[in-house]
Parts: sequence; C-alpha cells; structure tokens
Amino acid sequence: MSRPWRLSGDHVRLAVRLTPNGGQNAIDGIEPDGEGGMFLKARVTAVPEKGKANKALIALVAKSLGIGKSLVSLAAGDTSRKKILRIDGDPEDLINKLETLFG
Repeated sequence: MSRPWRLSGDHVRLAVRLTPNGGQNAIDGIEPDGEGGMFLKARVTAVPEKGKANKALIALVAKSLGIGKSLVSLAAGDTSRKKILRIDGDPEDLINKLETLFG
C-alpha cells in the first residue's frame, strides 16, 4: 500500500488534503487521491483566507509529530485543498513517527 509521505533527500514530503472550517483540528486518516496516490486527510477550524488554514495545518502536523512548527513548511498547494508539506529533520525518524501515527 502506498503512503502519503515519501523520503526526499534530507526531508520528508507529505501529501495532505485539507478541509478548512472543519469543526475541529484533526487528522482523519489516509485516503486515496483518485490518481493512484494517497493523501493524509486533515481538517482545521481556521478559515481559508490569508494563509490561516495553512498555518493551522502546519501547527497540527507539527504537534502530531512532536516537532517544532518551524520544521514544517508548505511546499505546494498554497490555495488548493491538496497540499504538499515539507518536513525537515531526520528523515528516518520522521518516517517512523508517521508510520506509527498513521500507518
């Protein structure tokens, strides 16, 4: 089974489908993206304006992984529901955390 994360050199890339105004900040699991890949399904209470939902997503992912927010950044999808996050740190440790939490 494919995963929404992949090793990319010195970091991990994470595919996410974000639902803003989602009622609560939560990660709802992994789902197929309809194109043969997978994404992590997340929702945040923040509205999708001026980057508020993106910031809330970064905070949610960082908290879930137990890392600082500065280690998570938006690599693609600034205004899209489908996003790619870049997570810096020890890639093997990050993959292990992701597998434990969502795998």
